[in-house]
Amino acid sequence: MLKINQDGLNDLWPVRSNDSHKGSYGRILIVAGNDQYGGAGILSSSAAVYAGGGLVTLATDKSNFTAVRSTLAEVMLLDFLDFDALKAALKKSTGVVIGPGLGTNATSLKILKFVLDHVQPQTPLVIDGSTIDLIATHQIQVDHPQTIFTPHQMEWQRLSGIKIADQAPTLNQRAVDHLKAIVVLKHYETEIYAPHTDFRQIMAGNPGMATGGSGDALTGVIIALVNQVDSLALGVTLGTFLHSYTADQIYQKEAVVLPHRLIRRLPFTLKQLQKNKLL
Repeated sequence: MLKINQDGLNDLWPVRSNDSHKGSYGRILIVAGNDQYGGAGILSSSAAVYAGGGLVTLATDKSNFTAVRSTLAEVMLLDFLDFDALKAALKKSTGVVIGPGLGTNATSLKILKFVLDHVQPQTPLVIDGSTIDLIATHQIQVDHPQTIFTPHQMEWQRLSGIKIADQAPTLNQRAVDHLKAIVVLKHYETEIYAPHTDFRQIMAGNPGMATGGSGDALTGVIIALVNQVDSLALGVTLGTFLHSYTADQIYQKEAVVLPHRLIRRLPFTLKQLQKNKLL
């Protein structure tokens, strides 16, 4: 096990070069938010923007468009049932998130299968929330080589077959080796597993994060950081730590870490962490 803390990451935070532009930091597509859970898509795409994603598009139910436009002008919008537009977006994306608030009905399953069929092989793909349940329920084989699952413990139980009480590192690692994907197992001091590699434990996080939307925000932070460094594993580690560490800064003064407050603090926290690299 490798314990991940602030000191161990000091030299690894991405710093923007003077000649960079918005395309330097990724073309991110987030497929999230049905007509009932539109907030999940807003949180995920907001987190991607505030964590430094260059160009962020949210593919969501059309009923969410007005809410997105009134809260987050930086995000481009796409109807997730416009499969021609979705296919074109998947072709040019450098990072994809699917799952937050997507639901588990027949339409959700159709969207999931379409994304899995059309995401480019080299594109990092974060699978979260509803889509983890869909994959487990319908026994969908995910062969995408750049996959990152971000389950909480019950979702991991459904995906791996390991009961929560038995989710020890050895069994978790065995399941991850079989999945051939990175798994960010969300709980206190979140664990990151990769196939045939020692797992990492994030030495940050707090009970104030136990509120709806925290995981949605995490997906956006991870995909944004993955698009700012050269290594998939490093991007996942930096993104997961940034999310928990930012929450810790809020929890010092506030009992509940509301996801939208965490998201808005991300640029400040990231700047502070970058300064350690520049010293």
